[in-house]
Formats: sequence, C-alpha cells, structure tokens
Amino acid sequence: MLQLLCQGRLTVTKHPDGCLMLFPRPSWEVFRDKVASLPMSAAGWKRVFLGNAMDVDIDSAARVLISPELRKSAGLKNDVMLLGMGSHFELWDAEAHAAHEAEVMAGPLPDALKDFSF
Repeated sequence: MLQLLCQGRLTVTKHPDGCLMLFPRPSWEVFRDKVASLPMSAAGWKRVFLGNAMDVDIDSAARVLISPELRKSAGLKNDVMLLGMGSHFELWDAEAHAAHEAEVMAGPLPDALKDFSF
C-alpha cells in the first residue's frame, strides 16, 4: 500500500524544527509548488526546503536510506521516531523528539486550540 501511495519513492528534506520531512511523491509536488511560489523574501527557506530535497526509493521491505548529510542535519542517531503528519511524515531523533514534545507540552495552549474539542 505504501509503495502504491508513494509511487515507490519519497522525497526527504529539512524541517525548521530540526527533524526531516518525508513526503509521498504526490504530496511533495504540492509542497514543492507552494515553496517555489514564495516571495523572494523567503529565498533562504526556499533553499533550505528545495535545495536539500532528496528523492529516495522505498525498497521491497518498505525501508528507505537517508543520506548521511540529512541524517547529520537532523541529529539522527540510533533511535528515531517516525510521525505521521497527514500529508507527510516527520523523522526525528528520539531524544530530540522527546525534548521538543516536553517543551511544547510545558508551554501554553495556542489560541488556535483553545476552542478545539478533544
């Protein structure tokens, strides 16, 4: 199923929070077009997202190989967390994710969630 959804490949790039984003090919094309249409004032972020993007093939065991450059940029060590985020996945170093989540949980609830029903 993953192979079909992703057309056999994912696109991996950096996320502003320090993790990696993994996009199924159709979702990457939508994201790429949104980033490409950003104004020149966002040129630095365009370079981060588009300049670091790498296509990776999904093997027959549904594994992907993340380049050393992207692993290093996200601080990926032995234990990682893969989070489904709707249109894409996030790949985090497990310790970094735990610290990030603890920071988020310790902070105030954003206004956008104050009327959200759980």
